[in-house]
Amino acid sequence: MRVVLADLQSNRGFVSKDTVVGGYGSRLEPFSRVTGVITYFKRHFHDVPSVHMAYSAAILARAGHEVVWTRGDQADLEHADVALVLSSIVDHKAETAWADAARARGVKVGFVGITASKMPELFEDHCDFIFNGEPESGVIRLAQGVIPQGNVISEQIDDLDSLPFPRWDLVADERPRRFGIKFSSRPVGGGYPLLASRGCPEFCTYCPHRILAGYRSRSIGNIVDEIERLCDSVRRPYVIFRDPLFTEQRERVIELCEEIKARGLQFTFEAETRLDRLDTELLDLLYDAGFRAMSFGVESLDPATLKKSGRRPIPQTHQRAIIEHCRRRGIVTAAFYVLGFLQDDWNSVAATIDYATDLGSTFAQFKILTPYPGTPMFKQMQSLLTETDWEKFDGFTPTFRHPNLTEREIRFLLGAAYTRFYMRPSYLANFLKIQNSAIREWVTRMDQRVRDRHDREELADVARFVAC
Repeated sequence: MRVVLADLQSNRGFVSKDTVVGGYGSRLEPFSRVTGVITYFKRHFHDVPSVHMAYSAAILARAGHEVVWTRGDQADLEHADVALVLSSIVDHKAETAWADAARARGVKVGFVGITASKMPELFEDHCDFIFNGEPESGVIRLAQGVIPQGNVISEQIDDLDSLPFPRWDLVADERPRRFGIKFSSRPVGGGYPLLASRGCPEFCTYCPHRILAGYRSRSIGNIVDEIERLCDSVRRPYVIFRDPLFTEQRERVIELCEEIKARGLQFTFEAETRLDRLDTELLDLLYDAGFRAMSFGVESLDPATLKKSGRRPIPQTHQRAIIEHCRRRGIVTAAFYVLGFLQDDWNSVAATIDYATDLGSTFAQFKILTPYPGTPMFKQMQSLLTETDWEKFDGFTPTFRHPNLTEREIRFLLGAAYTRFYMRPSYLANFLKIQNSAIREWVTRMDQRVRDRHDREELADVARFVAC
């Protein structure tokens, strides 16, 4: 059987799917000069292939089927029997259009991913089947020659060690990987995603990571076996751990670092985690094992806002200590912030933006609160929704009626967040990993001058749109 795995590339802005926002995906369409530059760099550093597609490729190839990977070229459908399409909320119209064209050529089409699982009504008229849940169980049955019909439950696999390792030679094998950019850590063309665990043990009401399947983890030996195989085929690969909470269990992370060093594996990696699941000793162990970048959620400055959203606040002193230690060790840091919680007003959002610039992570990502289908927050806010186009649930577009902020104000604050964070001297100093105390002191003085200029420009902008 010839099976096409379709991780379709969008032609609008920068779209990331698979494990991003739990699989719903995200789309950044530039709305300022700053976000235009960010979009450019995301295309070069963050366009990583789907780890679930790579697992599917391994399962199908192990059973002797021919596997073809595509970003959307209809020519790849030649002689295909089945096509599996990775679904997203942000680009579902293009995905269903591609599926319609494939079916017109006689190809059986199935959709996988959280969007098709939680919102099957968007896809069921454009496909032969949907794998509802994590796709691997359904793909195993497909590999046995069973082509399903309709909405089929794909049960979670509890023993993750039983899965074959992802086949990157069958998925995205033409992506450039040889070139590294010293200051960004992540090489051009991205890296190799790896899932050491699935699901999330936290209870944030706005996050989709825990609504598709339960939390499970792989054995340390199995994880390092996968890394070792990757090191055997690629010189000094860059691994992107896609677990939502990589350092949930401290002793487990220590065991992982010790096993990596015991085998003498030469690679670098990044991970996403919570800052309260890190300490300086653990960071040093991770660094020695190849850890070079991390992302983490700060979300909001206000602890009460976080608690109402099911997120445990992290003391500011601890956040600053971890960021400072990362800066000294040369570990790249990327902080996530959410603007527009129901408790937010202009002052609270402005305070979060000021804190982001003061905290001084290497990068920052600001998004607008988005109630994703299937999350507890979606149920809570359903009566407030104003947007009917699901593709606008992209993380950068207002989708609900806010009690304290207009849509225009939220958009303005989002643009101001990116400008204030990236258009300041200390951002460049952090990016270049400058440690010299005299230079850092000068940069701090220059930051204040730039901040004063931003204040003047924003006041003028606010006056203009208030007058309108």
